[in-house]
Amino acid sequence: MTRMPTIQDVAGLAHVSKQTVSNVINSPSTVREATRSRVLAAIDELGYRPHASARRLRTRKSSTIGVRLAPLPPDGISSAILDRFVRKLTEQADARDLRVMLFTAGDPVEEIDRIRRLHEGSDADAFVLSATEYGDPRIAWLVEQDIPFVSFGRPWDAKTPHHRWVDVDGRAGVGEAVRHLRAHGAQRVGWIGWTETSGNGNERRSGWEAESGLSATDQRTYSRRAPDDVTEGTRCAMELLSLPEPPDALVCASDSLALGAMTAARMSGRPALPVIGFDDTPIAAAVGLSSVEQPLDEVAATALALLFGPEGDDVLPNPGDDEEPTNRLLAPRLVERRPSHLQLDATTGD
Repeated sequence: MTRMPTIQDVAGLAHVSKQTVSNVINSPSTVREATRSRVLAAIDELGYRPHASARRLRTRKSSTIGVRLAPLPPDGISSAILDRFVRKLTEQADARDLRVMLFTAGDPVEEIDRIRRLHEGSDADAFVLSATEYGDPRIAWLVEQDIPFVSFGRPWDAKTPHHRWVDVDGRAGVGEAVRHLRAHGAQRVGWIGWTETSGNGNERRSGWEAESGLSATDQRTYSRRAPDDVTEGTRCAMELLSLPEPPDALVCASDSLALGAMTAARMSGRPALPVIGFDDTPIAAAVGLSSVEQPLDEVAATALALLFGPEGDDVLPNPGDDEEPTNRLLAPRLVERRPSHLQLDATTGD
């Protein structure tokens, strides 16, 4: 087995002491530029990676990011997007010699308590929130406590303190799905979304409203709100397909709702009804459901960059009241499957 290069190897190749190599790694500003360049070149040539555990002992940093593991929903589908995000975050953090610590919490109050204990015990330097909501108490508390964090999900109201966040443009993703269906002949694209308490759900619905081409009255007729559940998706779709003039396509706020809508379409004798979901979960690929995909690799990379800078491993402080936080809104993409569901211009739409 090939021996891993050591700090002594780097020092020998660069003709400096081990302490100088350590200074270049941990306090580069204290080393002259010419010497620093020579040491960095030796590090690159040898492929040396500083020992993360030793560095944590020296710097008194945990180099750890705390992330709440989302509770498993009844159908187990909608949690897949956050599970995949955590995996991507862990993989990319490892490449930076950072660690991800998962913890559980049943609600925001319990999550705040878990964050407090992890931070006070120096078990985590920073945190990544997910599933942001209106008036999110976690964000307000983290800002007040000046604990570094970034959220996967934007603030949904003006009362939420400004902070770093990364999110995916749900409005744009749903809008693309609706435009695609209308371009293929759909005249009445229905919508099945979440309840009004969901910021994500309202934002995704706004993409349907903007692109549906329906009047305000027809939008009320051809839309339904429900909890994120397959059974609820079936119920809502059955209601819409029972209308005197039913929709000739459906777009849903999640793959769970879309799977329910596909079930309703088959039950109603319309198995070719175009249905598009959101999140592109593994179940969507398994059943051939078209869906809007979130760029989770990019979300994870952006979250780390907002917390630690483009390449560093030193956590950045939260933005002050007089600073504009650095935020990122990323573009999703439509993943097409089952082409027969999307060729309305070549069919009657039945």
